[in-house]
Amino acid sequence: MKIEKFIKDKGNKYKVIIDDIEYILFDDIILKYSLLNKKIIDKSLFNEIIKENEYLKNYYLVLKYISNRLRCKKEIIEYLKKKDVDDNNISFIIEKLNDEGYLNEYVYLKSFINDSINLSDDGPLKIKKKLIKLGFNEDSIEEVLDSILLNVDLNKRVTNIISKKIRLNNNKGIYYLKRKILLDLTNMGYNKETILDCLESINIDDSDIYKKEKEKAIIKFSKKYSGYELDMKVNNYLYRKGFRIGDYYEE
Repeated sequence: MKIEKFIKDKGNKYKVIIDDIEYILFDDIILKYSLLNKKIIDKSLFNEIIKENEYLKNYYLVLKYISNRLRCKKEIIEYLKKKDVDDNNISFIIEKLNDEGYLNEYVYLKSFINDSINLSDDGPLKIKKKLIKLGFNEDSIEEVLDSILLNVDLNKRVTNIISKKIRLNNNKGIYYLKRKILLDLTNMGYNKETILDCLESINIDDSDIYKKEKEKAIIKFSKKYSGYELDMKVNNYLYRKGFRIGDYYEE
């Protein structure tokens, strides 16, 4: 097979004309096989070149994929499978990434946990669950997570989230609020005991909210009901909102 011409392409690629057919080859391949010094190659070498060039194409695709943020082994494999890359090619890429330090487990875990803490409200249990789903060993996760959490005030973090949720639910009673906050923060990955301790430390005064909601309910239901029926409708409305009628002093 005759190599007829090299034409510089974008980035680290060349258009190489072989037997009147154009192939896009990476400069790594051209240098490795000393193609600039060859005029003729046999079919066996040509097939080897094309195969390795395909490997490199997918490898550079992965480098672009991980350029914005670190990716773990499982994410990369799933990405390549979506691109219909065969298993042999995937193994080659993973091995090369490993050799070049792109799959350092500790670096990934540290980066993922720090990002989760600094850029989201996720709690330790949710962070751990996500990392297990990504294929990391539980002991490795806990080791890195515990070391990072030494510098995190979890109680302050939980208290801030609770305060935010109280502000967002400013028409709800204390019982509704506490149930919702406990459920929400449990789902966010925080320990139940920590949540309850923080809830106890916050003074939630919903008396003004109770008065406003009661007035609103009276106006709404008095259009259709009166007397005992009106009281029942108003009380049911307030109960659903998380208020317990006997807890409030009314003049």
